[in-house]
Amino acid sequence: MPTTLTYPGVYIEEISSGVRTISGVATSIALFIGWAARGSTDRAVRLASFSDYEREFGGLDLRTLLPYSVKQFYDNGGADAYVLRIADPATAVSASVAVGDLTYTASSPGAWANDYSVRTTPRPAPDAARFKIEVIFEPDNNSVVESFENLSMNQADSRYVATMVNGRSRFLTVAVAAAATPPAAASTDQLDNVTAGDDGTVLSPSDAAFQTAVLALFGLGTVTDRIDLFNLVCVPGLTDAATITPLQGQCRRRRAFLIVDSPEGETVANMPTNVTPVAGPDAMNAALFFPWVNAPDPLQNRALRDFPPCGFVAGVFARTDAQRGVWKAPAGSEAGLNGATSLAISMSDAENGQLNPLGINCLRTLPVYGKVVWGSRTLHGDNDRSSEWKYVPVRRMALFLEESLFRATQWVVFEPNDEPLWAQIRLNIGAFMHNLFRQGAFQGATPKDAYFVKCDKETTTQTDINLGVVNIVVGFAPLKPAEFVVIKIQQIAGAIET
Repeated sequence: MPTTLTYPGVYIEEISSGVRTISGVATSIALFIGWAARGSTDRAVRLASFSDYEREFGGLDLRTLLPYSVKQFYDNGGADAYVLRIADPATAVSASVAVGDLTYTASSPGAWANDYSVRTTPRPAPDAARFKIEVIFEPDNNSVVESFENLSMNQADSRYVATMVNGRSRFLTVAVAAAATPPAAASTDQLDNVTAGDDGTVLSPSDAAFQTAVLALFGLGTVTDRIDLFNLVCVPGLTDAATITPLQGQCRRRRAFLIVDSPEGETVANMPTNVTPVAGPDAMNAALFFPWVNAPDPLQNRALRDFPPCGFVAGVFARTDAQRGVWKAPAGSEAGLNGATSLAISMSDAENGQLNPLGINCLRTLPVYGKVVWGSRTLHGDNDRSSEWKYVPVRRMALFLEESLFRATQWVVFEPNDEPLWAQIRLNIGAFMHNLFRQGAFQGATPKDAYFVKCDKETTTQTDINLGVVNIVVGFAPLKPAEFVVIKIQQIAGAIET
């Protein structure tokens, strides 16, 4: 009893109900990886629209598929994404200029910084120790895009120039020389006066350097581990099995799903040879889509060109999740490809029938519905494999439950491991699962048929308790897509008089 009873009267105590509401995590935060001419190379940048991409990475660029795929993601219903920029560290150069005891360097490598200048303006006496920095974009009538006021060279000052600029400016960083003095006169200097920015070697998904960089960014303890949550991974145009296989493993570790592009220009007859190399032990966290999509290119007077399917498909995943839920297959007549003019290959039902049993998801052009996603199998979806993770919605539903419950049960750590705790766990997880059942996320007419939550002395023995372990077993009956619809027609024979 927390309150000491000292005087006669009424005492009020609040008692915890034990209810800890579990919220489901997001299911369609995409992570795009690719070469770009601008942007941070040491962190993933979170975007809410393609306009954000244009501000951070410079917009569409004929040299890379990355911006097109990001745009196609948003055009098809995507709402939240991260972008990881790849640049060649050996050839990409950051612009820089020295102004007195200050050295300004572009915030990221690339020729983009050659269009910017830095204006340094000291304040008049008696504040001559203070100054202002402005970043100027020259092509837009020398407009000021960033400004930092009342700066100081004194490291002990709260307005110390390096503290105020570095990590806050989107365009530059500043280094201060030892025993530095404030600038004596105003000056405007091009950011590339000392060193010109250079985009470096353009890396395509078929380059070994690109593939090495992807794995370096996506390994254990790397840049992607700083991202709290992402669900869909796209590397536009990547078809190298030696790179895709370890990516699948990292996706499984992060409870994410990899969308794999088919090779550009591949035929229906040759597609089966592309499945086995990427259908390894972690391939239940990946799906392969074929063929490429034909769409207009704004940079080429809207001439048609082929694009990898991953951006379109990731957007369809996000749109389906928002409209129907992660348990709905992101395929079918509702899974239209916005922005697609045609497909690189127009398949017949018979050709689709050759690929679907192998776990190859086809994009089709259907009468009335247009261009749609017409398959929803993982790379473990080959009929001969008999995998329990054959279907994309089943696997993604499991990943959703795993991530949601992983985050929602952190409070359990260090709690007394006995029946009161187990009852609380059953109560909270059961309420979460029942809410999903009411939304139609599981099979079964009753909760008993749809899911179960076990946490008691059967799952957690005395030995487990002694080891500090509590075991929670959660089961669910997944909804599997109606992949084949069979309609049987029978004549009704007329009555025969005898």
